[in-house]
Amino acid sequence: MRQTLSARFVAAAGIAAWVIFAYAFASSAGKDGPAEITAAMKALYNRPDSIPYPKDNPYSEAKANLGKTLFFETRLSRSQVMSCATCHNPGFDWTDGNPKGVGDYHKTLPRKVPTLFNLAWDDLFFWDGRAEGLEKQGLGPMQSATEMHMSLDEAVTRLKAIHEYAPLFTSAFPGQSDPITPENIAKAIAIFERSIISGEAPFDRWIKGDENAISAEAKHGFLLFNTKARCADCHTGWNFSDDSFHDTGVDDADIGRGKFLPFTTMQHAFKSVGLRNIERRAPYMHNGSLATLMDVINHYDHGFVKRESLADDIKPLHLSEQEKQDLVEFLKTLTSRDTPVTIPEMPK
Repeated sequence: MRQTLSARFVAAAGIAAWVIFAYAFASSAGKDGPAEITAAMKALYNRPDSIPYPKDNPYSEAKANLGKTLFFETRLSRSQVMSCATCHNPGFDWTDGNPKGVGDYHKTLPRKVPTLFNLAWDDLFFWDGRAEGLEKQGLGPMQSATEMHMSLDEAVTRLKAIHEYAPLFTSAFPGQSDPITPENIAKAIAIFERSIISGEAPFDRWIKGDENAISAEAKHGFLLFNTKARCADCHTGWNFSDDSFHDTGVDDADIGRGKFLPFTTMQHAFKSVGLRNIERRAPYMHNGSLATLMDVINHYDHGFVKRESLADDIKPLHLSEQEKQDLVEFLKTLTSRDTPVTIPEMPK
Protein backbone atom coordinates (compact mmCIF):
# COMPACT_ATOMS: atom_id res chain seq x y z
CA MET A 1 0.00 0.00 0.00
CA ARG A 2 1.32 3.46 -0.87
CA GLN A 3 2.53 5.51 2.07
CA THR A 4 0.82 8.82 2.70
CA LEU A 5 3.05 11.89 2.77
CA SER A 6 2.46 12.28 6.51
CA ALA A 7 3.50 8.68 7.07
CA ARG A 8 6.69 9.33 5.13
CA PHE A 9 7.49 12.35 7.30
CA VAL A 10 7.03 10.19 10.40
CA ALA A 11 9.26 7.49 8.93
CA ALA A 12 11.90 10.05 7.98
CA ALA A 13 11.83 11.48 11.49
CA GLY A 14 12.32 8.01 12.92
CA ILE A 15 15.28 7.34 10.63
CA ALA A 16 16.84 10.69 11.51
CA ALA A 17 16.53 9.86 15.21
CA TRP A 18 18.18 6.50 14.59
CA VAL A 19 21.03 8.15 12.67
CA ILE A 20 21.76 10.46 15.60
CA PHE A 21 21.64 7.50 18.00
CA ALA A 22 23.88 5.36 15.82
CA TYR A 23 26.45 8.09 15.31
CA ALA A 24 26.85 8.56 19.04
CA PHE A 25 27.94 4.92 19.28
CA ALA A 26 29.79 4.65 15.98
CA SER A 27 32.12 7.58 16.68
CA SER A 28 34.33 5.34 18.78
CA ALA A 29 33.82 2.18 16.71
CA GLY A 30 36.31 0.17 14.72
CA LYS A 31 36.27 0.00 10.92
CA ASP A 32 33.15 -2.16 10.66
CA GLY A 33 31.35 -0.52 13.57
CA PRO A 34 29.50 -2.28 16.39
CA ALA A 35 27.66 -5.35 15.08
CA GLU A 36 24.40 -4.41 16.81
CA ILE A 37 24.44 -0.94 15.27
CA THR A 38 25.08 -2.26 11.76
CA ALA A 39 22.35 -4.87 12.12
CA ALA A 40 19.82 -2.25 13.15
CA MET A 41 20.79 -0.02 10.25
CA LYS A 42 20.40 -2.93 7.84
CA ALA A 43 16.76 -3.32 8.82
CA LEU A 44 16.00 0.09 7.30
CA TYR A 45 16.94 -1.06 3.80
CA ASN A 46 14.98 -4.25 3.15
CA ARG A 47 13.54 -4.47 -0.36
CA PRO A 48 9.72 -4.47 -0.71
CA ASP A 49 8.06 -7.68 -1.85
CA SER A 50 5.42 -6.18 -4.16
CA ILE A 51 4.79 -3.20 -6.43
CA PRO A 52 2.09 -0.71 -5.33
CA TYR A 53 -0.56 0.27 -7.89
CA PRO A 54 -3.24 2.97 -7.49
CA LYS A 55 -6.84 1.83 -7.15
CA ASP A 56 -7.91 3.80 -10.21
CA ASN A 57 -5.20 2.20 -12.37
CA PRO A 58 -4.73 -1.44 -11.35
CA TYR A 59 -2.19 -3.67 -13.06
CA SER A 60 -2.99 -5.86 -16.03
CA GLU A 61 -0.60 -7.59 -18.39
CA ALA A 62 -2.39 -6.10 -21.40
CA LYS A 63 -2.03 -2.61 -19.97
CA ALA A 64 1.67 -3.14 -19.19
CA ASN A 65 2.34 -4.43 -22.71
CA LEU A 66 0.54 -1.48 -24.26
CA GLY A 67 2.41 0.91 -21.98
CA LYS A 68 5.75 -0.56 -23.03
CA THR A 69 4.83 -0.19 -26.69
CA LEU A 70 3.78 3.43 -26.21
CA PHE A 71 6.98 4.10 -24.24
CA PHE A 72 9.02 3.22 -27.35
CA GLU A 73 6.58 4.85 -29.82
CA THR A 74 8.35 7.61 -31.77
CA ARG A 75 5.13 8.67 -33.49
CA LEU A 76 4.05 10.28 -30.21
CA SER A 77 6.53 13.10 -30.93
CA ARG A 78 6.22 15.96 -33.39
CA SER A 79 9.31 14.84 -35.30
CA GLN A 80 8.37 11.15 -35.15
CA VAL A 81 11.94 10.34 -34.10
CA MET A 82 11.67 10.78 -30.31
CA SER A 83 9.98 8.54 -27.75
CA CYS A 84 10.02 8.28 -23.98
CA ALA A 85 12.91 5.81 -24.44
CA THR A 86 14.98 8.39 -26.34
CA CYS A 87 15.76 10.12 -23.06
CA HIS A 88 15.00 7.23 -20.68
CA ASN A 89 17.13 4.60 -22.38
CA PRO A 90 17.22 1.23 -20.59
CA GLY A 91 20.79 0.80 -21.83
CA PHE A 92 21.78 3.83 -19.73
CA ASP A 93 19.83 2.73 -16.65
CA TRP A 94 16.75 4.63 -17.85
CA THR A 95 18.49 7.95 -18.43
CA ASP A 96 20.59 9.07 -21.41
CA GLY A 97 24.16 9.37 -20.13
CA ASN A 98 24.35 13.10 -20.85
CA PRO A 99 24.86 16.00 -18.43
CA LYS A 100 21.58 17.48 -19.64
CA GLY A 101 18.68 16.20 -21.69
CA VAL A 102 18.24 16.77 -25.40
CA GLY A 103 14.80 17.70 -26.70
CA ASP A 104 13.00 18.67 -29.89
CA TYR A 105 15.22 20.15 -32.63
CA HIS A 106 18.21 18.73 -30.67
CA LYS A 107 17.84 21.53 -28.14
CA THR A 108 19.80 21.08 -24.91
CA LEU A 109 17.44 21.09 -21.93
CA PRO A 110 18.25 22.82 -18.61
CA ARG A 111 18.36 19.65 -16.46
CA LYS A 112 19.72 16.13 -16.50
CA VAL A 113 17.32 13.32 -17.43
CA PRO A 114 16.37 11.48 -14.19
CA THR A 115 16.25 7.70 -14.04
CA LEU A 116 12.93 5.84 -14.03
CA PHE A 117 14.04 3.22 -11.52
CA ASN A 118 11.57 2.48 -8.71
CA LEU A 119 9.05 5.24 -9.44
CA ALA A 120 6.18 3.04 -8.19
CA TRP A 121 7.01 4.09 -4.62
CA ASP A 122 7.01 7.82 -5.34
CA ASP A 123 4.35 10.55 -5.35
CA LEU A 124 5.89 13.67 -6.91
CA PHE A 125 7.81 13.66 -10.18
CA PHE A 126 10.36 15.69 -12.13
CA TRP A 127 13.33 17.32 -10.41
CA ASP A 128 11.01 20.05 -9.08
CA GLY A 129 8.04 17.83 -8.13
CA ARG A 130 5.59 19.60 -10.41
CA ALA A 131 3.68 16.43 -11.36
CA GLU A 132 1.66 14.54 -8.74
CA GLY A 133 1.32 10.91 -9.82
CA LEU A 134 2.87 8.94 -12.66
CA GLU A 135 -0.27 9.28 -14.74
CA LYS A 136 0.22 13.08 -14.84
CA GLN A 137 3.98 12.87 -15.27
CA GLY A 138 3.82 10.72 -18.39
CA LEU A 139 1.97 13.27 -20.50
CA GLY A 140 4.22 16.19 -19.51
CA PRO A 141 7.22 15.56 -21.80
CA MET A 142 4.91 14.59 -24.65
CA GLN A 143 3.23 18.01 -24.59
CA SER A 144 6.33 20.05 -23.81
CA ALA A 145 7.37 22.33 -26.68
CA THR A 146 11.02 21.69 -25.82
CA GLU A 147 10.75 17.91 -25.57
CA MET A 148 8.43 15.71 -27.67
CA HIS A 149 6.35 18.71 -28.76
CA MET A 150 3.09 16.84 -29.40
CA SER A 151 -0.47 17.89 -28.60
CA LEU A 152 -2.65 15.24 -27.00
CA ASP A 153 -5.28 15.60 -29.71
CA GLU A 154 -2.68 14.93 -32.39
CA ALA A 155 -1.29 11.98 -30.41
CA VAL A 156 -4.74 10.38 -30.30
CA THR A 157 -5.29 11.07 -34.01
CA ARG A 158 -2.00 9.42 -34.92
CA LEU A 159 -2.63 6.33 -32.79
CA LYS A 160 -6.14 5.87 -34.20
CA ALA A 161 -4.66 5.94 -37.71
CA ILE A 162 -2.39 3.00 -36.85
CA HIS A 163 -4.61 -0.05 -37.33
CA GLU A 164 -2.88 -2.40 -34.87
CA TYR A 165 -3.27 -0.07 -31.90
CA ALA A 166 -7.05 -0.47 -31.68
CA PRO A 167 -7.01 -4.09 -30.39
CA LEU A 168 -4.18 -3.29 -27.97
CA PHE A 169 -6.18 -0.48 -26.34
CA THR A 170 -9.36 -2.58 -26.33
CA SER A 171 -7.55 -5.41 -24.54
CA ALA A 172 -5.98 -3.03 -22.00
CA PHE A 173 -9.20 -1.09 -21.34
CA PRO A 174 -12.08 -3.52 -21.96
CA GLY A 175 -15.65 -2.26 -22.07
CA GLN A 176 -14.77 1.20 -23.39
CA SER A 177 -16.29 2.16 -26.72
CA ASP A 178 -13.44 4.54 -27.59
CA PRO A 179 -10.39 3.51 -25.52
CA ILE A 180 -7.71 5.49 -27.38
CA THR A 181 -7.72 8.56 -25.15
CA PRO A 182 -5.03 10.73 -23.48
CA GLU A 183 -6.08 9.36 -20.09
CA ASN A 184 -5.58 5.77 -21.21
CA ILE A 185 -2.27 6.58 -22.88
CA ALA A 186 -1.09 7.99 -19.56
CA LYS A 187 -2.41 5.04 -17.55
CA ALA A 188 -0.75 2.45 -19.77
CA ILE A 189 2.63 4.19 -19.75
CA ALA A 190 2.42 4.61 -15.96
CA ILE A 191 1.75 0.90 -15.47
CA PHE A 192 4.80 0.05 -17.55
CA GLU A 193 6.96 2.57 -15.70
CA ARG A 194 5.96 1.04 -12.36
CA SER A 195 7.50 -2.22 -13.57
CA ILE A 196 10.94 -0.61 -13.94
CA ILE A 197 12.52 -1.91 -10.74
CA SER A 198 16.22 -2.13 -10.01
CA GLY A 199 17.25 -5.73 -9.41
CA GLU A 200 18.98 -7.37 -6.50
CA ALA A 201 22.43 -5.89 -5.90
CA PRO A 202 25.37 -7.11 -3.78
CA PHE A 203 24.12 -4.78 -1.04
CA ASP A 204 20.80 -6.66 -0.94
CA ARG A 205 22.57 -9.99 -0.60
CA TRP A 206 24.55 -8.56 2.30
CA ILE A 207 21.35 -7.25 3.91
CA LYS A 208 19.95 -10.80 3.69
CA GLY A 209 22.96 -12.26 5.51
CA ASP A 210 25.72 -12.94 2.97
CA GLU A 211 28.69 -11.30 4.69
CA ASN A 212 30.90 -12.02 1.67
CA ALA A 213 28.65 -10.10 -0.74
CA ILE A 214 30.44 -6.78 -0.16
CA SER A 215 33.91 -5.78 1.02
CA ALA A 216 34.98 -4.54 4.45
CA GLU A 217 35.56 -1.11 2.88
CA ALA A 218 32.00 -1.05 1.56
CA LYS A 219 30.64 -2.06 4.98
CA HIS A 220 32.53 0.82 6.53
CA GLY A 221 31.13 3.06 3.80
CA PHE A 222 27.62 1.95 4.76
CA LEU A 223 28.31 2.87 8.37
CA LEU A 224 29.63 6.27 7.30
CA PHE A 225 26.62 6.72 5.01
CA ASN A 226 24.32 6.39 8.01
CA THR A 227 26.42 8.39 10.48
CA LYS A 228 29.32 10.78 9.93
CA ALA A 229 28.69 11.43 6.23
CA ARG A 230 24.97 12.20 6.90
CA CYS A 231 23.88 10.72 3.56
CA ALA A 232 20.92 8.91 5.14
CA ASP A 233 19.45 12.25 6.21
CA CYS A 234 18.02 12.43 2.68
CA HIS A 235 18.81 9.09 1.02
CA THR A 236 16.70 6.77 3.15
CA GLY A 237 14.91 3.45 2.76
CA TRP A 238 15.46 0.65 0.26
CA ASN A 239 15.59 3.07 -2.71
CA PHE A 240 17.84 5.49 -0.82
CA SER A 241 15.61 8.55 -1.20
CA ASP A 242 13.28 10.47 1.11
CA ASP A 243 11.36 11.59 -2.02
CA SER A 244 11.63 15.15 -0.79
CA PHE A 245 13.32 18.36 -1.94
CA HIS A 246 16.44 20.06 -0.62
CA ASP A 247 18.88 22.78 -1.58
CA THR A 248 22.17 20.89 -1.52
CA GLY A 249 24.30 23.84 -2.55
CA VAL A 250 24.75 23.17 -6.26
CA ASP A 251 26.13 26.28 -7.96
CA ASP A 252 23.24 26.99 -10.31
CA ALA A 253 20.67 29.77 -10.83
CA ASP A 254 17.84 27.23 -11.28
CA ILE A 255 15.45 27.61 -8.30
CA GLY A 256 13.85 24.18 -8.73
CA ARG A 257 10.98 23.52 -6.33
CA GLY A 258 10.99 27.21 -5.38
CA LYS A 259 9.08 27.99 -8.58
CA PHE A 260 6.06 26.17 -7.13
CA LEU A 261 6.57 26.66 -3.39
CA PRO A 262 7.76 30.22 -2.67
CA PHE A 263 9.41 29.38 0.64
CA THR A 264 13.02 30.12 1.45
CA THR A 265 13.80 26.45 2.06
CA MET A 266 12.47 25.47 -1.37
CA GLN A 267 14.63 27.89 -3.36
CA HIS A 268 17.20 25.87 -5.35
CA ALA A 269 15.62 22.72 -3.88
CA PHE A 270 15.62 19.57 -6.00
CA LYS A 271 14.44 16.05 -5.46
CA SER A 272 16.62 13.58 -3.59
CA VAL A 273 17.35 10.96 -6.23
CA GLY A 274 17.30 7.26 -5.41
CA LEU A 275 20.80 5.80 -5.39
CA ARG A 276 20.14 2.39 -6.92
CA ASN A 277 22.60 1.80 -9.82
CA ILE A 278 24.05 5.25 -9.14
CA GLU A 279 27.51 4.07 -10.25
CA ARG A 280 26.16 3.74 -13.80
CA ARG A 281 24.33 7.06 -13.94
CA ALA A 282 27.06 9.68 -14.21
CA PRO A 283 27.24 12.65 -14.45
CA TYR A 284 25.42 13.71 -11.29
CA MET A 285 23.15 16.35 -9.74
CA HIS A 286 20.15 17.99 -11.41
CA ASN A 287 22.36 19.87 -13.85
CA GLY A 288 24.89 17.10 -14.54
CA SER A 289 27.68 19.26 -13.14
CA LEU A 290 29.59 16.59 -11.18
CA ALA A 291 31.39 13.94 -13.20
CA THR A 292 32.13 11.22 -10.65
CA LEU A 293 30.87 9.81 -7.37
CA MET A 294 34.00 11.16 -5.69
CA ASP A 295 33.11 14.63 -7.03
CA VAL A 296 29.68 14.27 -5.40
CA ILE A 297 31.19 13.26 -2.06
CA ASN A 298 33.64 16.18 -2.21
CA HIS A 299 30.72 18.49 -2.94
CA TYR A 300 28.91 17.39 0.21
CA ASP A 301 32.13 17.36 2.22
CA HIS A 302 33.13 20.97 1.51
CA GLY A 303 32.23 22.09 -2.04
CA PHE A 304 28.66 23.32 -1.67
CA VAL A 305 27.49 26.91 -2.14
CA LYS A 306 26.40 28.59 1.09
CA ARG A 307 23.12 30.53 0.80
CA GLU A 308 20.00 31.21 2.83
CA SER A 309 18.05 28.33 1.34
CA LEU A 310 20.77 25.72 1.95
CA ALA A 311 19.38 22.66 3.74
CA ASP A 312 20.26 22.52 7.43
CA ASP A 313 21.89 19.11 7.03
CA ILE A 314 24.44 20.39 4.49
CA LYS A 315 27.52 21.12 6.58
CA PRO A 316 31.26 20.39 6.27
CA LEU A 317 31.81 16.68 6.92
CA HIS A 318 35.59 16.60 7.42
CA LEU A 319 35.90 13.18 5.81
CA SER A 320 39.30 11.61 5.32
CA GLU A 321 40.36 10.43 1.86
CA GLN A 322 39.94 6.82 2.99
CA GLU A 323 36.45 7.53 4.30
CA LYS A 324 35.51 9.08 0.96
CA GLN A 325 36.81 6.06 -0.90
CA ASP A 326 34.90 3.72 1.41
CA LEU A 327 31.71 5.65 0.66
CA VAL A 328 32.32 5.19 -3.06
CA GLU A 329 32.89 1.47 -2.51
CA PHE A 330 29.58 1.23 -0.67
CA LEU A 331 27.69 3.10 -3.41
CA LYS A 332 29.05 0.65 -5.97
CA THR A 333 27.37 -2.22 -4.08
CA LEU A 334 23.97 -0.74 -5.04
CA THR A 335 24.54 -1.69 -8.70
CA SER A 336 22.40 -4.52 -10.04
CA ARG A 337 22.88 -6.31 -13.34
CA ASP A 338 19.36 -6.39 -14.71
CA THR A 339 17.78 -8.40 -17.51
CA PRO A 340 18.15 -6.51 -20.82
CA VAL A 341 14.95 -4.86 -22.01
CA THR A 342 13.60 -5.99 -25.36
CA ILE A 343 12.19 -3.37 -27.70
CA PRO A 344 8.62 -4.26 -28.73
CA GLU A 345 7.57 -4.72 -32.32
CA MET A 346 5.75 -1.51 -33.17
CA PRO A 347 2.16 -1.56 -34.43
CA LYS A 348 1.52 -0.78 -38.09
